Amino acid sequence: MFNIAILGFGTVGSGVYEVIKENNALLKQKTCEDIAVKKILDIREFPGSEWESLVVHDIKEIIEDNDIDVVVETMGGTSPAFEFVRDALLSGKHVTTSNKALVAAHGTELLKIAREKNVNFFFEASVGGGIPIIRTITESYAGEHFKEITGILNGTTNYILTKMDTEGEDFEKALSTAQELGYAERNPEADVEGYDTCRKIAILASLATGKEVNFDEIHTEGITKIDTTDFEYAKHMKLSIKLFGDSKFEDGKVFAFVAPVMVERDHPLYMVNDVFNGIMVEGNMLGKSMLYGSGAGKLPTASAVVADIVAITKNKDKNVATFGWGDEKQNVVDMNETSHKYFVRFKGRDVKFIDKCKETFKNAKEVYLDGKDEFALVTELMKERDFLAALNNLGDVIKYIRTKIA
Repeated sequence: MFNIAILGFGTVGSGVYEVIKENNALLKQKTCEDIAVKKILDIREFPGSEWESLVVHDIKEIIEDNDIDVVVETMGGTSPAFEFVRDALLSGKHVTTSNKALVAAHGTELLKIAREKNVNFFFEASVGGGIPIIRTITESYAGEHFKEITGILNGTTNYILTKMDTEGEDFEKALSTAQELGYAERNPEADVEGYDTCRKIAILASLATGKEVNFDEIHTEGITKIDTTDFEYAKHMKLSIKLFGDSKFEDGKVFAFVAPVMVERDHPLYMVNDVFNGIMVEGNMLGKSMLYGSGAGKLPTASAVVADIVAITKNKDKNVATFGWGDEKQNVVDMNETSHKYFVRFKGRDVKFIDKCKETFKNAKEVYLDGKDEFALVTELMKERDFLAALNNLGDVIKYIRTKIA
């Protein structure tokens, strides 16, 4: 018998229970183990439920139970999740988690403890939900030098931007719809301000480099300032707007950011819409590849957790030393030193001012919308610090958005 304890019985935790129950025969066939949920940690009682007898309220009942092989953390947040996971690893139990905040903030320490205790700390479900991106990077692409990992990593923001793009809704209306459908939380800040995507791209960059990438060093912008006029310009130029988590790797340096980006129709991520996620990986031998699927949701995320459990059954007596990253810090290049093309909106249509802007941004393409007392420029590739310095010498700037235009 291979016994599981689930910490937190919300959407994902209950999904893990359901997957183990429904696919139990298949899991036994693949692992040669009887996998069973022995205990569930939650503050609630669940009277009358089939799992009522499994519920405990004290983490010690799980940590001190020598029959529990794997702890599944689906609580969310960093505390007490970190303390519970740390103690589980120290007690010699394997751990799998869907918690990207935990992995981004404490992954380095937890991976180190897992190695010292000869157990495993896996987190496939922490990025991309049901998309097997972490195992793909660490196993399938193990022979690659990564050049870029870029993705649409948050289904909430992608749904909102899709509604704004295809139905002309403003941000507030699209957000309200997302909340009504359960795609957005009552407090959507982590999603719409880009924090969720930031933690996920930090995890992927850490895996790609084998070093700790601190999410606090990644420049992060959300989608709250994107408006319907931005999408009018985008449609006029046959583009769309997506929230990207972007990381590039060059000569031992990491260039990473999270921000709205204008993308062309031939970009691999252009067609990723609604609540779906897409992740583009480029390696020096592989070239470009893209993974697409459900980036969140009860059963897709639970499926990824159970995949980790299966992997643990195959490595129950050893730590998978090639998984994760080490203690060494990987600095992220300052955003001012990165280079982009920019879409910039300016107020008014004064000819002299337009000429001044064109002189400042040489070879920029002009864009006009009928009926709008403004204009836009799409710049050539330039360093961010030079771009911002140029903007400071110009007035009447409405906003700018980075672009992925060839």
